[in-house]
Amino acid sequence: MARKTGSHAEITGPKIREAALHLFAQHGYAAVSMRQIAAEVGVQAGALYAYIDDKQALLFHLLESHMEHLLESWRAESATSEPLARLESFTRFHIRYHLDRPDEVFISYMELRNLSPENFAELEALRRRYEGELERILQEGSAAGLFTIADARVATMGLIAMLTGVSTWFRETGRLGRADIEEIYWEMTRRAVGVA
Repeated sequence: MARKTGSHAEITGPKIREAALHLFAQHGYAAVSMRQIAAEVGVQAGALYAYIDDKQALLFHLLESHMEHLLESWRAESATSEPLARLESFTRFHIRYHLDRPDEVFISYMELRNLSPENFAELEALRRRYEGELERILQEGSAAGLFTIADARVATMGLIAMLTGVSTWFRETGRLGRADIEEIYWEMTRRAVGVA
């Protein structure tokens, strides 16, 4: 919905999204009301509808923004054409990106079930585009004789699940730092595709 000139849309809109992201990650989409989001932002519940259509649209916007930013960030990072170097770049990028955004990652996986079928289809298309980036690396590396994998699609899904999983257990105060985790996960990824 268009806002009048001089409104605080450029401030309030992002505050609404930030509050919703935090509350959805903390309590779950189904348990959070529009009234709670409004209270977090400091506005009346009815005022939210000047910025968003409904809670479903808000969830979709958060998930869509996350996936679009993920794709843009990977494209900006991906410079090399050599499959092994690209696989290493993807591995390290995926870990860094996801560790920097725990709330976005959490709701991106846990709240897909709450999307309408139409919104789910759009999100799934974005996810497939990102997965396709890794799948192409694996296909090219396999075709070049660098990787030994039985099925590029299955390997893609397995690697993404492994790499994303780090965000569920890693703690900044833990025994290992981010650089250590990147090294260990890169070693596991290399071995998973048959690179000694």
